[in-house]
Amino acid sequence: MGRGYPAGVSSAEQNPKSEGPRPPRLTAAAALAALEGLVLVAVGGYLVVQGLSGAGDERTAVTGGLTMIGLALLPLIAARGLFRLRSWSRGPAIITQIMALPVAWQLLQTNSVAIPAGIALAVVAVTSLVLLVNPETTQALGIGRRDAA
Repeated sequence: MGRGYPAGVSSAEQNPKSEGPRPPRLTAAAALAALEGLVLVAVGGYLVVQGLSGAGDERTAVTGGLTMIGLALLPLIAARGLFRLRSWSRGPAIITQIMALPVAWQLLQTNSVAIPAGIALAVVAVTSLVLLVNPETTQALGIGRRDAA
């Protein structure tokens, strides 16, 4: 057998959508999810460095930074799954976008340089949601109605 599949289950049965073309909308959704994850890692890393260098409240900065790095795993794993046409990845990707909308709203409520970040986050989240619920995307991921044989 090999490759860790249960007896009698081939890799094609385990990942039926792993072959074939990836629609541009799905590629764009994966790229946006990856971008969100990378931004979270960058901001989290910045906060950790700030906390360790003694700027501001050390404990809060380090804890917040590590939390952001941990949260980055969800969009990064979802992006990898979307890129590899895994149907399970759409759920975490949609959850990520739904969680991003209140964050964008809070950024838009500030009177600071965070407003452009809120606008960018809102645009990315709404665009990603539209791409993820698109019929072309759901079909490529094998999500939707199952034809009765």
